[in-house]
Amino acid sequence: MTNNAWMLPDQISDVLPRQASTLEGLRRGLLDLYQQYGYELVMPPLVEYTDALLDDADEDVNLRTVKWADAMTGKTLAIRADITPQVARIDAHLLNRQGVTRLCYSGSVFHARANGLLMSREPMHVGAEVYGHEGLEADAEIQTLLLASLRLCGLKGLRLDVSHAGIVRALLSRAPQLASATDEVYAALQAKDAVVLRALTIGCDHDVCQGLLALLDLYGGVDVIARARALLPVDAVITAALDDLSVLADLDTSGVLQFDLADLTGYHYHTGVMFAAYCSGAPSAIARGGRYDHIGERFGRARPATGFSLDLREITELMVFDKPVKAIRAPWLMDAALRAAIDVLRANGEIVIQLSDDASVEQDAFVCDRELVSETGVWSVRSL
Repeated sequence: MTNNAWMLPDQISDVLPRQASTLEGLRRGLLDLYQQYGYELVMPPLVEYTDALLDDADEDVNLRTVKWADAMTGKTLAIRADITPQVARIDAHLLNRQGVTRLCYSGSVFHARANGLLMSREPMHVGAEVYGHEGLEADAEIQTLLLASLRLCGLKGLRLDVSHAGIVRALLSRAPQLASATDEVYAALQAKDAVVLRALTIGCDHDVCQGLLALLDLYGGVDVIARARALLPVDAVITAALDDLSVLADLDTSGVLQFDLADLTGYHYHTGVMFAAYCSGAPSAIARGGRYDHIGERFGRARPATGFSLDLREITELMVFDKPVKAIRAPWLMDAALRAAIDVLRANGEIVIQLSDDASVEQDAFVCDRELVSETGVWSVRSL
């Protein structure tokens, strides 16, 4: 009989030393970055009641969430598929502050089904969120912090696509006959499928139909905003959304910032500016975020909110792993003077690895470039 105890489920994997070292270093670096901006770290639990984790409007998250009956209470529990609802609960119910609250987090989530064939079902999310400020200043801060996060990762071919949920909502508000086909409209926009979109909008107001079709081609640099003003119907909500995007466009002149007014993943809960980050080698977005002012509603406190999250597992799979850390090799002996010498070295920040005489060094994360030796009864470090 074959022993398969070492096998893991599909799209579940271990993180081995070199990648784990890179991932942990990146996680620490990002959380330190967020602290510099005044974000406080929170650590929500892996499991909660489904009422806290799931929004009836977001069927995608519901399908990706693993649920079961709690043996202790009979209530339905779930493993989180997203940390953002948990942070919203903390802001709304536990902290209950009146002013602006900045929170950050890191932790694994689990998906019943992966977002793609090559993606893990156990992403590791790191993110930052601002609660309590409805002005564009919060969106600008999140955009700046997201770009700083992406640059810290050192990925190639970075692009941050910015869009605005208010534009499509304003168009659809003028076409009540599309109320039952909203999901299909958004799917056609995201797929940039003009044929399906034309079929869906038959009988709609001409300006609405042309406006929705125009969104398919409204992607690229800052010129997208001017083209959108010319092509989209005159509407106060659309004008305000484009004004917001224009301000955000001025915050970064590196060419990383792009606009795609049809990139609307997560439209169920986004209410304003939306972000999606891409890079070379990744089949889909490596980070997403935006404004979601109603996310705290089911916790009794719908505060203005905006934020983002990144998947560190996916990002580190695209990176060159950190070089092995230099370490000191030492004998593995029961010797008081040796232990004292090792304690001093470790207290000074050195990595000391004890090995027996016949042991071979088989490590990915460390490379011994020095050794601890005894000369006339005194332990000292020498180069290898």
